[in-house]
Amino acid sequence: MPIRINLDLDTLRTFAVVHDTGSLAQAAEQLGRTPSAISLQMKRLQTDLETTLFRKRGRGLVLTEAGVLALTYARRILTLNDELLDAMQGENVAGHIRVGCTQDFAGILPSVLSHFSSLYPRMQIELRIEGNGALADAIEASQIDLAVVIGQDDRPAAETVGQLDIVWIASSTFAPPLDQPLPLAALGPQCVFRKRAIQLLEEAKIPHRIAVGSPSVEGLWAALLGGVGITARTGLNLPEGLTSAVSLYDLPRPGQLPVTVQRAANASGAAMDRMGALLAEAIRMALLAVPRGKTSKGARNRVTNSSAGPRRKA
Repeated sequence: MPIRINLDLDTLRTFAVVHDTGSLAQAAEQLGRTPSAISLQMKRLQTDLETTLFRKRGRGLVLTEAGVLALTYARRILTLNDELLDAMQGENVAGHIRVGCTQDFAGILPSVLSHFSSLYPRMQIELRIEGNGALADAIEASQIDLAVVIGQDDRPAAETVGQLDIVWIASSTFAPPLDQPLPLAALGPQCVFRKRAIQLLEEAKIPHRIAVGSPSVEGLWAALLGGVGITARTGLNLPEGLTSAVSLYDLPRPGQLPVTVQRAANASGAAMDRMGALLAEAIRMALLAVPRGKTSKGARNRVTNSSAGPRRKA
C-alpha cells in the first residue's frame, strides 16, 4: 500500500490566500512573508499533488481546472480544522457578538446562527436588520461587530465576498403607463438600489417618479404586487406574483453590486473570526442560488425615452 502524503495545513491556507489576492506578492504582504517563501510553498504543494495549480494571466495568477478542485478541498480541510479548534475552545468562551444584516440576505441567518451556536454555545448574539448605509455607519461607529452589506465597498472595514446581479422587478401584470413618468417603488433616499435605478433612468432620459416609498422590503413587495410601480433590486426571495429581468421592459441593465462583510475595528477574537467566515460562506452559497431574471409573457412591453414620458409598444 502506497504511503500517503500528509498535506501541510499552513500551505493550504497560503494557497487559499494566493487565490484570494491573485498574486504571490500580495499574498506575501498579507501573510507577512517574502514572495520567495510563498512561491516555495506553492511549488511544494504542486509537487505533493502532482499537478499544476496556477497559470499566469497578465501580472496575476489564476487557477487551472485542477487548481479549482484543489482549492475546494483545501477550503473544506481548513474549515474542518478551524471548526475542531473552535469546538474544543468554544465551550468555555462567553461573550457578546453583535451582527447586522441587510434585509436581502436575512435568509442566510438561521443556518449561520445555528452553526455558530453549536461552536460557541455560551455566546450571546444580538441581531440588527437594517439598510446597507446604516449598517456600514454602525460598523464604523463600533455599534455592531460584523455586518453583511450590499455595496458600501469603499468603506475601510469592507471585505468583498461576491457580486450580486441587480434586476428590475414588477408584478407579472404590471404595464408601464402610457405617456406618463415610469412609477417607481423604492426604499428610502439612502437605498443603494434606489440610487442605481434613478441614475440609470436619468442617463437613459426616461421620465420617472417615486410612486411608493417604504422603509421595509415587505412594504416594497406589497406595492409591487399591487401593480403600482417597478423597482430595481436583487432577485433574492421574490414573492410569488413578481417577475424580474435585467432588462425588463427594455429598461437599462442595472449591472452588479458587491456584497461585503464588514467588521468593526475593535471586533477581534476567534468567535468573531468564525462568525465572519460563516457569513462569508453563506453569502457565497446564496449568490450561487440567485435565479437569473427572465422576462415573462406579461413583461414584454417596452419603455422608451421621450419628452412626453414612457410609452408602451406591443
